Amino acid sequence: MKNSHASLSDLSDTPASEAESSPLVRHTGLFYFPVAFIARLPFAMMVVGVLTAVVSSRGSLAFGGLSSAMVGLGTAVVGPLLGAAADRFGQRVVLLAAGSANGLLLIGFAWAVGSTLSNAVVLALAFLIGTTAPQVGPMSRARLVGIISDRLAPARRVRSFNSTMAYESAADETVFIVGPFLVGLLASLVAPWLPLVAAGVLTAVFVTAFALHPTSRLRAPSDGDATETAPLRSLAHPGLICVVVGILGIGLFFGATLTSLTAFMNDQGTPERAGLVYGVMGVGSAALALAVAVFPAGFTLRARWVVFSALILAGTVTLPFAGTVTHLVIVLAVIGIGVGPTLVTQYSIGSLLSPAGRSTTVMTMLGSAVIVGQSLGSAVTGEVAERAGSTAALALPAAAAALVFLAGVGSWFAGRGTPGVSGNGSAVAAPATAARSTEAIRAPLG
Repeated sequence: MKNSHASLSDLSDTPASEAESSPLVRHTGLFYFPVAFIARLPFAMMVVGVLTAVVSSRGSLAFGGLSSAMVGLGTAVVGPLLGAAADRFGQRVVLLAAGSANGLLLIGFAWAVGSTLSNAVVLALAFLIGTTAPQVGPMSRARLVGIISDRLAPARRVRSFNSTMAYESAADETVFIVGPFLVGLLASLVAPWLPLVAAGVLTAVFVTAFALHPTSRLRAPSDGDATETAPLRSLAHPGLICVVVGILGIGLFFGATLTSLTAFMNDQGTPERAGLVYGVMGVGSAALALAVAVFPAGFTLRARWVVFSALILAGTVTLPFAGTVTHLVIVLAVIGIGVGPTLVTQYSIGSLLSPAGRSTTVMTMLGSAVIVGQSLGSAVTGEVAERAGSTAALALPAAAAALVFLAGVGSWFAGRGTPGVSGNGSAVAAPATAARSTEAIRAPLG
């Protein structure tokens, strides 16, 4: 395996001294970020796309929720395995295989759901869509963190790491707003099956481009390749478990919020506007996510998680009492201020707690947790809305927010006395970099 992937130094012809002092974009290339952004859109479209197509074609909200839950189940079962495979064999081969299968399955599902195939076949296809979902966001994080540690000067690493985590989380937040919006727009203007076909085409084009990008050839750096990959049991670190639970809560929040808003707007006679109302939350969320990069070091990561998740919880508690669209818009704008920084913080802690050689595995676990949460949140909230009405459904985002907050409190206590970075490979280490870097990335965990 030693020669199966290019090292980061092969990604640029820039001399080492110049490379270490150059910006991150010098090593990724100008088009890396737009390609990586668009490539993750299908991941954010597939759950809502499956739900929309099934409800439209099969006429059952309950079955639509079950189908979307099967997508999440497939991602939960196989997603982390894709991350482990990428750590072992490299991202390129894993992305090409998963992306090709996923694109075909998305297009095939669009046909199957409108055919005479049984519900069991539809559920099986939904599960397979989840199992083959390309983990672009997590793999992009793993690439960029590796480049920062291997190629940037020590003085630049902390700032670049914070900025990169902020951007990546803002990108994820944006696609999970834009994705459902695109699904609703295409479904309402053309046909319910079109979002899945569009997602399949985007996967075929942009996931392939992301897979073939030179950064996909990097391997996790180590001290002369002597450092062994940490055992799987190292992933059971209490602090890392808290991060997975917290990001699962964010996914539950996304699914519950979008579905409950759809139920509320349906009561108003304008269900097609749900995506627009939901999008209000993304404006403040993306802006504050990017602002995390300039937060003072004294405002530690674990403190940020508790503070901003408390803001989300406080806002969601008022949602069931919203009597007007204006009220909803105001509350969602406030909630968005908390969502972005919370997501950035969770990914940052997850990256810092990644065991040696397990960076992509951890990032994929976190990415899978979002989509699993979104699937379950959509399914449960849809069932509640159908049986008990939109007011009851609007109470569920608060339950998800409470889980995020409690996980943050758990992280606070689980991480006491734990260094943010350790180079011994048996404890928590900077994402596969501590052994090789002259100065490991460190962040104020708190």
